[in-house]
Amino acid sequence: MDKDSSHNNHLLPSSSSSNRLKRLLNSDHYTSPSKSLCSDRFIPCRSTSKFSLFDIPTSLKETSTAYNSLLRTALFGPNAPVTPDKRTAGNIFRYKTETRQNMHTLSPFLVNDHDLRHDTNYSYTPVVKPNREVPKSPFKVLDAPALEDDFYLNLVDWSSHDVLAVGLGSCVYLWNASSGKVTTLCDLGIGDYVCSVEWAQRGTYIAVGTSKGKVKIWDASQCKTVRTMEGHRLRVGALAWSSSILSSGGRDKSICQRDIRAKDNFISKMSGHTSEICGLKWSYDNRELASGGNDNKLLVWNQHSTQPVLKYCDHTAAVKAIAWSPHANGLLASGGGTADRCIRFWNTTTDSRLSCMDTGSQVCNLAWSKNVNELVSTHGYSQNQIIVWKYPSMSKVTTLTGHTYRVLYLAISPDGQTIVTGAGDETLRFWNVFPSQKSQNADSEIGAFSLGRTTIR
Repeated sequence: MDKDSSHNNHLLPSSSSSNRLKRLLNSDHYTSPSKSLCSDRFIPCRSTSKFSLFDIPTSLKETSTAYNSLLRTALFGPNAPVTPDKRTAGNIFRYKTETRQNMHTLSPFLVNDHDLRHDTNYSYTPVVKPNREVPKSPFKVLDAPALEDDFYLNLVDWSSHDVLAVGLGSCVYLWNASSGKVTTLCDLGIGDYVCSVEWAQRGTYIAVGTSKGKVKIWDASQCKTVRTMEGHRLRVGALAWSSSILSSGGRDKSICQRDIRAKDNFISKMSGHTSEICGLKWSYDNRELASGGNDNKLLVWNQHSTQPVLKYCDHTAAVKAIAWSPHANGLLASGGGTADRCIRFWNTTTDSRLSCMDTGSQVCNLAWSKNVNELVSTHGYSQNQIIVWKYPSMSKVTTLTGHTYRVLYLAISPDGQTIVTGAGDETLRFWNVFPSQKSQNADSEIGAFSLGRTTIR
């Protein structure tokens, strides 16, 4: 026999292999003239094999007594002892019977790699992460007498300093979320009323839009007027800040861009809508302004344009609800009124329509969570509900009810966990709907407000 034949037996003629097997079976031991005895092939231990997972049936030949005897003789010689223990003998030459497992459980994303290396008999059951539990009831309710039931107004906003501003009739009230203290910021007097409120992104400045077409800037820390700006002929129902730039939208169909550092009332006036403007939102990078109107249009403007750079006319009712995603540049959501009922998503970077969800009721507000990729919508006719959605699947996390009128007003707390909703039922309701940021201590949640019901003024 050639010295290397044990490693190249697949190249030998079949007669050679047959003769070698006979020598192994018919003599006590065959000694090679050139080397010590060793098997010419590797017989793996199959005790840990999982062939049942792949639907490979075992052969009748492999389970026969004669075959087992022949194989034992070939491996251990003719004098190999036969163990009477049926369990031991059977397990040596038989594939282990296992409960069939779903092939999806073998995914590297589901099975711990340490278990695969060290646990030969692992049995893995995928753990389905349950939906986050969102309390079904508000943890605080404030009475807000004279809170208008008007779809085109924006009367509630929450500052970065944790102060809630609410427009009630001719007055603006400030509610400090930490102390619960209520302060009257201003009273416009007889013949005028508040149509919109909007906090600056930082600091204590707040803009107030009035029914007479004026925009007033207040320093809330001192309850002092900073300036009054004109530019609209009719009421100002929508406001949006971008650093020192303040955008205002009016019933006169125009948008005024104002720089509060400049002497002029406005630095530009933009025309594009053919009816009252009821929604305004700057993107998080302050590069794009989205506006929605009673003409059913959603328009997008850049920092320097006087004409819209993008026009979307898919909605079939007024567009008040507008929200930019804080997680993806150019991702914009908009909601339509009673005749539309849809939330639509747009990519303003590529000017493309992404998806549409029919909610079944008037969409009054939209807000994106900064902590997770979810958004909340508030609704009017006819459900008066609040819905938290996962994006992009648009599966519902929860549906909240409690308001008896359409939920026209919405704001999010500075920590991103709590929302406040307002309705014509003259109540403000506080809900814990979003999780905290990972870096945030759970004990600092704003939901630790005292329970109960008080009055905003």
